Amino acid sequence: MKEYVGIRINETGPVLPFDPGNLKLKENVTVLVENEKGIDFGKVEKIPMHLSDSSIPIRKIIRISNKKDYEQYKKNKRDAKKAILDTKKICEKLNLNMQVLDANYNFERTQLQIRFLADTRVDFRELAKELAAIYKTRIELRQIGIRDKAKEVGGFGVCGRCLCCSRFLKDFNSVTIAMAKNQNISLNPTKINGVCGRLLCCLKYENEDYKKCRECLPKVGSIVETKQGKGKVISVDLLKQKYTVEFEDHSLMEIEKDCDETNP
Repeated sequence: MKEYVGIRINETGPVLPFDPGNLKLKENVTVLVENEKGIDFGKVEKIPMHLSDSSIPIRKIIRISNKKDYEQYKKNKRDAKKAILDTKKICEKLNLNMQVLDANYNFERTQLQIRFLADTRVDFRELAKELAAIYKTRIELRQIGIRDKAKEVGGFGVCGRCLCCSRFLKDFNSVTIAMAKNQNISLNPTKINGVCGRLLCCLKYENEDYKKCRECLPKVGSIVETKQGKGKVISVDLLKQKYTVEFEDHSLMEIEKDCDETNP
């Protein structure tokens, strides 16, 4: 099996696989690599890097960087910070409701990419024109989601483990408040929201199982017929497949139900 080298483009970008060719590399070595839009500066983060997904494009490492390359990279970083300030000023002038996150030149400075967050679609054509007039290069404005930013930055969830989005999630499927309700989870935002401020991705993992369990059990507040007569369901334990019934004399009865049963 061919072994690849994991390289991080820019300091906050993902680690991507590259073909080292005949180069002998070590971790933390900086290199120049091919990218879809030119040449980029990157750092070796992982040797070797095995691929689980054969659809990921593999590009080549051009060479190990030298002192002049590193100075160019640092200059690009300084100028990109200035571009962030200029972008914010122009956004304010044009009344564009967008949060500028970062800016990055490719190594050859043939493109300046600026990423931003916005709740709705933004018409940034005038912004792009003004930036192109200032920086004399191709401007790419990219709107990303708050979950995409969390995936990129990483961190730890309320469970104490690394964020799912930065570890293995490739797509952000829809997560709804109904999923939290299905699982009898408190709707307190501090309990059901992730570090990105959106609903926890993990609410979806077991949602279908919880829905199946809920279908087998009566709803809280419903009246059910039991061996002791009619009573009102006052609580439901989905995982244990049990529910508690209160009778007119205020006595309680816990009933365990199998999903294959049709009657309590």
